[in-house]
Amino acid sequence: MTNDNGNLPFDFGNNADFQPLAAKLRPLTLDDYQGQEHILGKGMPLRVAVEQGYCHSVIFWGPPGTGKTTLAEIIANHANAEIERVSAVTSGIKEIRQAIENAKQRAMVQQKRTVLFVDEVHRFNKSQQDAFLPHIEDGTVIFIGATTENPAFELNQALLSRTRLYTLKKLNENDLNRVLCRALSFENEHKNIKVSVTDAAKKQLIALANGDARRLLNLFENSLDITDIHNGEQCIGDAQVKQVAGNKIALYDKGGDAFYDLISAFHKSVRGSNPDAALYWYARILTGGGDALYVARRLLAIASEDIGNADPRAMQLAINAWDTFQRVGPSEGERAIAQACVYMALAPKSNAVYSAFNQAKALAEQTSDLDVPLHLKNATSSITEGLGHGKGYRYAHDEANAFAAGENYFPQEISDTCLYQPSDRGLEKQLKEKLEYLNTLNRQSHDQRY
Repeated sequence: MTNDNGNLPFDFGNNADFQPLAAKLRPLTLDDYQGQEHILGKGMPLRVAVEQGYCHSVIFWGPPGTGKTTLAEIIANHANAEIERVSAVTSGIKEIRQAIENAKQRAMVQQKRTVLFVDEVHRFNKSQQDAFLPHIEDGTVIFIGATTENPAFELNQALLSRTRLYTLKKLNENDLNRVLCRALSFENEHKNIKVSVTDAAKKQLIALANGDARRLLNLFENSLDITDIHNGEQCIGDAQVKQVAGNKIALYDKGGDAFYDLISAFHKSVRGSNPDAALYWYARILTGGGDALYVARRLLAIASEDIGNADPRAMQLAINAWDTFQRVGPSEGERAIAQACVYMALAPKSNAVYSAFNQAKALAEQTSDLDVPLHLKNATSSITEGLGHGKGYRYAHDEANAFAAGENYFPQEISDTCLYQPSDRGLEKQLKEKLEYLNTLNRQSHDQRY
């Protein structure tokens, strides 16, 4: 399997014998690169730019093992540029400054461009990210940042405005199958034995990789290491794959995108009244090592945001589930939270209070200069009483049905405000009827006066 020059399209680098297979098989050209057809397909702008040797500063956002680092190196190769690598995990301002100084020297002495590749760029703080800005602007470096986290949340807007963002996706089964085929070709060309993988083992490897080419190659290599040689042949079966894979690693990272994706799926399932999906995403969170109490807290938010007065019992049930977990521990406590999940998924839904409160906050900001009407102020002294505080206030308990029909509780300028619009679902249907009745009494009182 060679490229147009008759060479293997793999980057062996230094100490090749000690490199993991994923490093040995790192592609050097776009033709050998797998996946990301949505940005690298024939005729796509990024592909055309790379092939022509034109390179602009970019951010690559995508899951692990989707080719962010490889793509950065391919871009540098096509642009005939040197690549400086900085990892936010192990580097700081000192390393950034050294990389920039190297780039300046290279430009002056060798008249050569520099690609500054910053891995895990989201781990740099604001000041560290700001350190790149002037050197991107003056062309000292072509900046390529790689991140597994949402740039909108993790990267400075100033940095984003100076780069183009490309989203990389998990590799699909066909992409992973081609990666595995390249690995087999490589092993067969560099060993004096025949290496193969059973169909069942292939399916397992691809499924376990979960769109991550690096994980696929690591699993393949580890499986090969424990596979016996018989009659000059090494055949990886499902037994070896199971042995090296162990339990499938759940896609979950506290505080990362995967975490928020699972929580979002859970919340939307409860809101959408699907108890089965709600239980599934809850179980996924627990399987990934998530905190059941975080789900309990989210249920409290759902109780007020999505259920509201359609079923006020939902909030109490969420509190009870939380309390049960703390009293009896995870085993029974997780089940209590599951009970609350199912109840809330099937409870009548209303976001009327949520919407009304948001409107109230917005109105309060717009009208914060309006004074409290005199009749609603307390007459705390003879002086304030003389100013009219409390004058004309009607004590509701002294009125028929404990309701002072026609009384105004807003500043006069916004006296006609109506925020809460109850739904006709669950208990809120009764509250709607009550509100309509009270509004009718208010209108009658108004008509009698005017």
